[in-house]
Amino acid sequence: MKLLPEKVKNKLQFNLAGIIPVAGQPLDFNFPWHDCLVPIGQNYLAIEKAVYDCAIAGCNTIWIVCPQQMQPLIRHRLGDWILDPVKYITGAKFGNFPRTYEIPIYYVPMLPKDVDRRDCLAWSIITGAQYSWFVGTKISRFTAPDRYFVSFPYGMFSAWWMQDERARIRSDVPFHAIYNNKSYKDGLWLPFTFGPEDFITCRNHFRKHEAKGHDAEGNKLGPKERYTGRYFTHDFVFSKVISENAVTCEVPWYYDISSWDGLKRWLGSENKLDKPPKFLLLYNEWNPLGIDLEPEEKEIDD
Repeated sequence: MKLLPEKVKNKLQFNLAGIIPVAGQPLDFNFPWHDCLVPIGQNYLAIEKAVYDCAIAGCNTIWIVCPQQMQPLIRHRLGDWILDPVKYITGAKFGNFPRTYEIPIYYVPMLPKDVDRRDCLAWSIITGAQYSWFVGTKISRFTAPDRYFVSFPYGMFSAWWMQDERARIRSDVPFHAIYNNKSYKDGLWLPFTFGPEDFITCRNHFRKHEAKGHDAEGNKLGPKERYTGRYFTHDFVFSKVISENAVTCEVPWYYDISSWDGLKRWLGSENKLDKPPKFLLLYNEWNPLGIDLEPEEKEIDD
């Protein structure tokens, strides 16, 4: 990734890309479906909560990095876009009707060269940032992401606590949520932002510390010693993110559901997260631009 020259922009041109890491080492659930699809409430899944967090934070796009074989099932649940809940609920209107703003959702896989070698949640974040950067720069220099917002499916808190910080999340100032003075750098599954410079630093940090198939002398490593990057945690990889003078959001409660015991504590707690209204988190598809006619249909038209 190469940094683009600084562009002239205003607040409306700030592009925040939401990254949701899903592809990684399996947790201890051992369900027949992916770990991100665990229920956190009635008809409410962990991956849906992560997407909703991105929407409340004000992301322009959402990138879900998931195994390729899981993409159809996850997309069947989420669809192609989600409504911006803040703009809809706060009463922004077009005429007599609420103004709707669709946030597109993209499903991207881990690169084949990284499967079983670097497939951890931390590298999923890096992969999602790469996809959003390359796609954005292919369209225009003004659609390239200015910053990245990371949302995890395995941290339970109310995303509405971030609403008041939405304008500062959509800025060049670093942001992260905290609970009991701890953040993502302490291993918590709480959201944070990072910039293009942080991306390069963290990617180099990952590459520097990972062990590949051979050591420095060219000797082949054993199965347990090779490709250690797949076990790196997000707090280790993104410890290099510059967080000085960061905007923080203190959440009053937080639960870690990255294990079966943690999920039980969450479901048995006094706190809960209800699924957003159906019109906000509903399966939606983009209308197709065009469909090729079958040979029989062409003959009839002729």
